[in-house]
This record gives sequence, C-alpha cells and structure tokens, in this order.
Amino acid sequence: MKLNGLLLVHFLLVTYFIGVIISVRRPVGVAFAWIFIVMSFPIVGISLYILIGERPVGRKLTRKINRMNREYEQITEKMRQDYAVDREKIPAEGRALSLLAESQNGTPVVCGNRLELHTNSLKILQNFIDEINQAKKSLHLEFYIWALGGDADRVGEALIAASKRGVKCRVLLDSLGSGAWFKSNWPARFRNAGIQVTEALPIQIGRFQFRRADLRLHRKIFVVDGAIVWTGSMNMVDPRTFKQDSGVGEWVDAMVRVEGPVAAQFELTFSFDWSVDNPNITHFDDRIPPVAPFQGAAIAQELASGPVYRDDVLYQTMLSAMIDAREELTITTPYFGPDDGLMQALMASARRGVKVTLILPKLNDSTLVAWSSKSYYADLMSAGVQIAEFHGGLLHTKSLLIDKRTAIFGSVNFDQRSLRLNFEISLIVYNEDFCADLSKLIQTYLAQSDLVNPQVWAKRPRWHHFLENAAHLTSPLL
Repeated sequence: MKLNGLLLVHFLLVTYFIGVIISVRRPVGVAFAWIFIVMSFPIVGISLYILIGERPVGRKLTRKINRMNREYEQITEKMRQDYAVDREKIPAEGRALSLLAESQNGTPVVCGNRLELHTNSLKILQNFIDEINQAKKSLHLEFYIWALGGDADRVGEALIAASKRGVKCRVLLDSLGSGAWFKSNWPARFRNAGIQVTEALPIQIGRFQFRRADLRLHRKIFVVDGAIVWTGSMNMVDPRTFKQDSGVGEWVDAMVRVEGPVAAQFELTFSFDWSVDNPNITHFDDRIPPVAPFQGAAIAQELASGPVYRDDVLYQTMLSAMIDAREELTITTPYFGPDDGLMQALMASARRGVKVTLILPKLNDSTLVAWSSKSYYADLMSAGVQIAEFHGGLLHTKSLLIDKRTAIFGSVNFDQRSLRLNFEISLIVYNEDFCADLSKLIQTYLAQSDLVNPQVWAKRPRWHHFLENAAHLTSPLL
C-alpha cells in the first residue's frame, strides 16, 4: 500500500512537471530533453528544472525591470529621434542590422566616435589606473568578475584614492562571478572610502524556485566622466594570477576604448543596471546622459540585452549579421555552443562562398564545454567552415567580423547562455578602420592557432565521438 502511494506521488509529480515543460513554448529538442530527464531521473530532473529550467529572474525583480524599462524608454526614444539621420551615413547593408539592434527599446547608431582597440591585458589595467587618476567627475564600473590579486588590486587602490579626492565612484559586480571579492575586505574598504558598491543578482538560498540562480550579469563596462567608455571581453582580472590552476594558461582578452556620443549609451545602460540591482532605488529617473563631444569618424551602436527585456534581440542580431556576410565571416569565442539556427547559418554561409573562420581556444577551463564544442566540428568542416584552435592561452576575446566592414565586439560568447540567458553588452561598429585593426588582431590569433584538419579529425578515436556527443546532449539545457 505504501509502495502504491509512492508510485502515485511519483506519477503525479512527473506528470505535473511534464505539463509545466509543455506549457512553455521552447525548441522541441530542449523540451524533449527536459521531459526525458524528468521521466528517467525524477528527483535530479525536477531539481534541475526548478534551478535552471526557466528564465526567471524573480517576480519582484521582473516587475522592477519592466517598470524601469518604461521609464528608460523615454530616454532611448529621444536618442532614436535625435540620431535618426546618422543611420543614412552607414553603408546600405548595415542599415537593416542597425534597425534590428535598436528594436525593442534599443539605442541607435551614432556618428562621431573615436575607437581604440587594446589587446594587452596588463597595459589595459594600467590604462584603467591612468583613467581613474585623471577622472574629474565620475567613475562607473560594471563587471562580471573582479578577481583578487595582481594589478586588479592596484585598480582598487586607485579607485579609493579617486573617491577620497571627490570623484563619484560606483561599482556594480555580479554576485557569483565576483563572489570571492565580495567575501574579501575590499567591499568594506570601498564603502569606507565613499565608493558605492552594489551586488548584482545575489544568490539567495531558498529562492531558487522564484529566481534562476545561473542568470548572470556578464557585462564589462567602465565609464569615465560619462564621456569615455571601455568595453569588451576582459573582466577586472590580472591574467598572471587569474585561474592559473586551470591548466589553460593566461586568459587572452581585448578591449575597446571609445570617446564620442556612443559612450552616453553605455553610461545609460550602467545607470539602468545600477537602478535595477540597487534595492534602495525604486524608479529609473536618471537624467539624460550628456552627449559626449564628437571625437572621430566611426559610426557605432551599443547593444544591451537581457532575459527579461529585449528578449532574443541579441540572438536575432547575431543571426542576421551572419546571414548578411558576403565575403568573410570570422568569429572568436572561448565558449561555442550554437543551436540549430546558428549552425545552419554558419554552414549556409560557407556553402554560398563566404570564407567562414571559427577561432576557439585549444584548451578550455570548462571540460564539458570543450567536449560539447568539438561535437560540432565535423558538420561545420563538411560545409567548408575553417576551424582554428588557439594555443597561446585561453582565448577569451568575443568578436564577430563581417566582410571587414562591420564588427560586433563585447562580452557575448557564441553560446546559448550569452545569447539568451545572461545580461550582455556589445559594441557594433560600422567602420572599416576599426575592422582593419580587429582583422590584424585576428591574424595574430591565427598565427598562434592550429587549423583542424578534416581528414585527421575524422580518424580520432571512437570514444572521443561518444564523449563529444554525450556532452552535446547538455547544450540545449543551458
């Protein structure tokens, strides 16, 4: 009798969660994967589904984001009106992409920006310190990871000194990515020096049923005096000390320094994120950021995305950019986990004569991602995609270069987590000079890479096939 009762409870629980899975429209493969796991391993499957099966950030935070997004729209609408004529100055093939990127309350393309690509992480950290030392009004920092040790600590000391001389400093860091930093004495030191610190998306035990724990603030934004912005792939870490026990070497990153009106878009995104994550702020009533002076000829556009607002705009923009390629398409990413749509776009581009190159790290700090990434190789290479494995460290630069005329550069990995789950930031550049600099950087990566030979790859051990395909089964669930 007792056994029959347990079986009934088991049946009802599994049936309920299958109903929940079906009630949410999602890719068929993802739905069947969840149904299979829940039916085969009920306790584990149901627990996983509660933790990561949906995309909620919590009812309270969702309401706050939606409310502030309506207030934020008044500012972005004015931006779109003020800069409507700038779109006419970009090549015709870029106009549709710019419209897509600004859809659903996004920011427009703006002219008059000066862009500098920086590729040496230690020099970038020193540049951060120099910017902090020269700041007059405000310093706004938003990162996924602030790691302890090395020159990252020197940046912290410079911030403390800047705050003491009267510069308004705000630091917004992801709770999970910067977990060690929040447990250190740095938060107290910052606050004692007058620096405002906010922990984004804190993980709260017991609230997993209301907030998915693995949705993260993955952006990298550093705004100086509202007029200069740094963005790209680099966290606030010293590569000489960061994750040196992972066996992949130093992390290899790139950042872009921007002066010009597009900097105001990043300042606005920081203000929005700060307002959302700071529990003491209830409304987004920040004034319109000042328009930074025109500094150069580059046309650029910020692209911010997140799982509550601007759903799937980032995915659609990346997909559209790939489909628009006519000559060359080059992607650099540390984590590669496309869905069927992105795979088909890559393969179709190669088959219609576009030179498609995918550059990934040879060694990865995530074993599961490494094996899963390799499961795509055979199909891609059969379509003519060239795959290069970088052996000079963990290649962490995230970029998409289209025909050497348009670039998407920022914090976005080429995987479902970045494209659909995390809060991400990118800079879209419609400028051949910047694209030429990025192309030169890509060539240095290729010089430190091994091209995957399709014939040799086909002869790899059978057990490699098994591990790759087994790891691939997890990709739709992320």
